[in-house]
Amino acid sequence: MAADQRPKADTLARRQRLISSSCRLFFPEDPVKIVRAQGQYMYDEQGAEYIDCINNVAHVGHCHPLVVQAAHEQNQVLNTNSRYLHDTIVDYAQRLSETLPEQLCVFYFLNSGSEANDLALRLARHYTGHQDVVVLDHAYHGHLSSLIDISPYKFRNLDGQKEWVHVVCTAQLTTGRCLSPSPDNMALSLLTGTSPRHLPGPLPGGPPQPSYGLCQRGETSGQQCTGEGQEDCSLLCRVSAQCGRADHSPCWLLLPSGRLQGKDFVPDIVTMGKSIGNGHPVACVATTQPVARAFEATGVEYFNTIPAGQGQGGRGKGAKALQFGGSPVSCAVGLAVLNVLEKEQLQAHATSVGSFLMELLGQQKIKHPIVGDVRGVGLFIGVDLIKDEATRTPATEEAAYLVSRLKENYVLLSTDGPGRNILKFKPPMCFSLDNARQVVAKLDAILTDMEEKVRSCETLRLQP
Repeated sequence: MAADQRPKADTLARRQRLISSSCRLFFPEDPVKIVRAQGQYMYDEQGAEYIDCINNVAHVGHCHPLVVQAAHEQNQVLNTNSRYLHDTIVDYAQRLSETLPEQLCVFYFLNSGSEANDLALRLARHYTGHQDVVVLDHAYHGHLSSLIDISPYKFRNLDGQKEWVHVVCTAQLTTGRCLSPSPDNMALSLLTGTSPRHLPGPLPGGPPQPSYGLCQRGETSGQQCTGEGQEDCSLLCRVSAQCGRADHSPCWLLLPSGRLQGKDFVPDIVTMGKSIGNGHPVACVATTQPVARAFEATGVEYFNTIPAGQGQGGRGKGAKALQFGGSPVSCAVGLAVLNVLEKEQLQAHATSVGSFLMELLGQQKIKHPIVGDVRGVGLFIGVDLIKDEATRTPATEEAAYLVSRLKENYVLLSTDGPGRNILKFKPPMCFSLDNARQVVAKLDAILTDMEEKVRSCETLRLQP
């Protein structure tokens, strides 16, 4: 706690000296120094309270007492790796299985959503025997090399698109208009059902991805796989590195069963990131018996660790375990999060509050021309800011100005999308109706002030 008393300027100077500039800060022009948090609120070194609309990883609220207590109590008894027999890992797997379709009955526990997505790719490729992947444009699936390769949000600024990666334009799933100059023909054929004989292996989909502007799918339906054998079928993965949000309805890319959403389909693989641990380093992959058996048939043990001299996930002779997933503490934390979700009825709460927030934001769209669209599910909502309705040019500078002004008014909000013009709401699930009213009232006041003082987008500049 002593470090919390260090002057903000000193903390910033030390960070600039010791931490890579690739690890960016929110509000870099005037960073917020956060010293504690509780529920949907964060507090700076001066004691000022901020409404947190950014941290969805704090799934059931920052520092939830039942989650903190579960971690503390288990830490006092046992914390070791999953190669020893202990109750918490099987108890947690059983509880998770009760929330999923019965076919998803085999579980792997890991440390992060990135690790989970990497394993999902391995499972899918072993099962299908194919390498190709279809992803949504602007999507981000994690920071491992295997995931950067399938994340347009990242690879376009690095080594570019691999020949086995097929990108679906996100607008195809919403308005039908493609914003990318040359959408991948393979990806288009998969979505329209005119796919070649050998479909690609994994098809990562997932809940609305922050990195592609919170697009909400239309009612497009996929086509049923009509090949003669396993090699003719795609494998559907729900890849959810960042979100893992229990307040979401499923949002799939393509299904072998021929439907995109609803109770009549079952994905082959589901991944969950550290939201399932309220920020604790725990993640999960759930899959079917056939997919798991195909992976097991390789004879390679899966032990969540970083073996010496190897990549993640393998286990060789003489390898040393440096970290582990599925530990008693991680599973105890995961169980506590599920208990809180049920006890506090947070899924229903997120649906109710999210609908109310969408309604309030919809009123802002009517009032303020800069609001081009409002879309989302539950408490995961995007507000599209545009310069002109006809061209829908992203209002990038205005969005940056707006979140800076909101921060001055003690609301923490971020932007996303290829134009950085999407206001991205993803608060902890305990975010309340009163919070929604406060945030939108402040948003309205700032937009009104902007309209009165700024007559053209080009004249808007951030003030020092």
